[in-house]
Amino acid sequence: MNMEGEEKALKLYFIPYLAPGHMIPLCDIATLFASRRQHVTIITTPSNAQILRKSIPLNQHLLLQTVPFPSREVGLPDGVESLSSATSPDNLAKIYQATTLLRPPIQHFVEKHPPDCIVADFLFPWVDELANKLRIPRLAFNGFSLFAICAIESVKAHSLYEYSSFVIPGLPHSISMNATPPKIMSELLEALLETVFKSNGLIVNSFAELDGEEYIKHYEETTGHKAWHLGPASLIRRTVQEKSERGERSVVSMHECLSWLDSKRVNSVLYICFGSLCHFEDKQLYEISCAVEASGQEFVWVVPEKKGKEDESGEEKEKWLAKGFEERNIEKNKGLIIRGWAPQVMILSHPAVGAFMTHCGWNSTVEAVSVGVPMITWPVHGEQFYNEKLITQVRGIGVEVGAGEWSMMGFGEREKIVSRESIEKAVRRLMDGGDEAQKIRRSALEFGDKAKLAVQEGGSSHKNITVLIDELIRLRDRKLLE
Repeated sequence: MNMEGEEKALKLYFIPYLAPGHMIPLCDIATLFASRRQHVTIITTPSNAQILRKSIPLNQHLLLQTVPFPSREVGLPDGVESLSSATSPDNLAKIYQATTLLRPPIQHFVEKHPPDCIVADFLFPWVDELANKLRIPRLAFNGFSLFAICAIESVKAHSLYEYSSFVIPGLPHSISMNATPPKIMSELLEALLETVFKSNGLIVNSFAELDGEEYIKHYEETTGHKAWHLGPASLIRRTVQEKSERGERSVVSMHECLSWLDSKRVNSVLYICFGSLCHFEDKQLYEISCAVEASGQEFVWVVPEKKGKEDESGEEKEKWLAKGFEERNIEKNKGLIIRGWAPQVMILSHPAVGAFMTHCGWNSTVEAVSVGVPMITWPVHGEQFYNEKLITQVRGIGVEVGAGEWSMMGFGEREKIVSRESIEKAVRRLMDGGDEAQKIRRSALEFGDKAKLAVQEGGSSHKNITVLIDELIRLRDRKLLE
């Protein structure tokens, strides 16, 4: 690269939130900017930096900067630096508290070495004040779909918190909801979004064709804010090795996982995973095990790491698995249970996987869309119930399992259990090869093709990052002339 190009390159700082669903996509987006030969630094904590060193291509354009994590101040053991490490609501609260204490060291580094732009997660709202102080642009990231933000803003505008079911008014589609967001959670999200709207733009880990031009237009007209679709970020992982290394270290070897999947027919396997922050109680896991077995479906099921085989008597195991489940399914090669972190992008990319039972976290959703895998939707908390409606009611690339309880967090007991009958029905609808299943599968494959085109040269996301870089260079050069 010539010297003129080097001098023109932007100096960008990325500040991801300490949770896989936020960190993984934002760091992939940081990698996209670095691949365009911009000078990118990701600011994170030591344990998260160790994970990132193994999963992103660090080079002269992509660097890591660590700041200390305040473990002792909040009473956490060393190395527990991500929300995915939490094993209880108490630990979750401590990690969240610790993230609020990261402001001084991050701010000190940024002020000492000012960048041309900061790209920060909206869970660090104080970055707005820092960017204004340094008189530099700030781009916001929250890991949501643009559709979900439009829905959140509409629910806020019409104060729809008290209804058990309702149709969201004012959206381009008629969206019917069967669960009500907790008011305290909605108010928190709305306050954070107000900070997003003060930024120079919102980065979205998706592609314009998935949210749709109608929602991009609706967002910009109702908020007066600009959104930049730059994804799907997961598609920068092209090789099996790169896909397997995305995120934390997998508890199952790439070879073991691939060998098992290679032995299965195309579209014959159901992949079940509820992300790193959704933890179902034993009685709900028991219903899943009964439903999957009754459906006769081959499966890969990701469960929390603590769901091990440590109880020799089998009593502990049978609180969450139907009696004899492992003997009838795992030992007979009909299913694979992964206890802990799984190489999700690699699994979803495999031709044997025919459907994905998911909590509708946006990271998981867009990973499935990217490879054309239809979904069985089971939202739990956050904005996931809105994502479900984009998948099922707007784009027609999934079926609903019937979840109707909107939780404050992924931990804890829930009043409502989704029955084995409802789960089995949803699995059969998507995996039985009938007319409905084939129509949904065709739509999912079409969106998978659109996703791949979006990130290729000339595609919508590829163009967006080019225009965004040019815009940031213009803002920087204008500041230099002042």
